[in-house]
Amino acid sequence: MDFYLSEGGVRTILPFGELDISGNEELGYRPFELMVASVAGCSASVFRKVLDKKRIEIDDLKISAEVERSPEEANKISSIHLHLVIKGVNLKKDQIEKSMEIARKNCSMIQTIEDSVKITETLEIVNLSN
Repeated sequence: MDFYLSEGGVRTILPFGELDISGNEELGYRPFELMVASVAGCSASVFRKVLDKKRIEIDDLKISAEVERSPEEANKISSIHLHLVIKGVNLKKDQIEKSMEIARKNCSMIQTIEDSVKITETLEIVNLSN
């Protein structure tokens, strides 16, 4: 990946388009937003692969992320909480929880930062009628 100075930040060109990164939210994505998006996106995609492998069908998955930062430590991310809402028919809590554990162990973004950032997850299962 190559990065170039841009107005108020940095720009990179990726296969799906340009990405502007800036500490100023009016000029691009803030670095902490990209970190959180990487954790949530990786978690969701690995979780989906685990569910597919186990042949567990879901209708929808939403992840909400809450971030805590430490102003006294260069505003670093101190914790990320992911709340997963999964919708589907006949979902079994134990199967979903086990799949979530497997996904966490296989998410490269979580594994990269979990020694320095506290990562927690909660799960909400919405069983839809047939």
